[in-house]
Amino acid sequence: MKLAVVMMMALTLTAHSQQKDAPASPSEQHSDMVKRGDHAMGFSHEKTTHHFRLFKDGGAIEVQANDPADNTSRDEIRTHLSHIAEMFAEGNLNVPMFIHDATPPGAPVMEKRHDLIHYKFQPTDTGARVSIRTADQQALKAVHEFLRFQIAEHHTGDSTDIANDSGGN
Repeated sequence: MKLAVVMMMALTLTAHSQQKDAPASPSEQHSDMVKRGDHAMGFSHEKTTHHFRLFKDGGAIEVQANDPADNTSRDEIRTHLSHIAEMFAEGNLNVPMFIHDATPPGAPVMEKRHDLIHYKFQPTDTGARVSIRTADQQALKAVHEFLRFQIAEHHTGDSTDIANDSGGN
């Protein structure tokens, strides 16, 4: 399943990169990111809310269905974030690279130091969360860079400051 998802993204990335002509405006770039995200994640950005949290020992990726009764989105979120936790733990950050059509800051270090970063999938009432923890300072800096990029790209409005706690990890 994971291999099929990665291969599909690689083919789509190749086709997409061959179609680039002129640079897109920021609103077009965000719209394109949302479309790629909906495709890669398997759920609609419009029906969900993303949050990216920075903690002193790492951070968290959280996605929730906007409608508490939307079990379809909840289940799709859980499937996606479960895969993300597994793929990131293996050093595979291809999904964010596909979604953002770029290499997010911090991703190369997170890939190289994946064995020093702990990813934990946790279902929530309306979605899921991936907790990210590390004691390695290079990996921690990379995780924070990666999460700050996600906050900006997804327009979440989340704080880019590091919280003093560990987020309950």
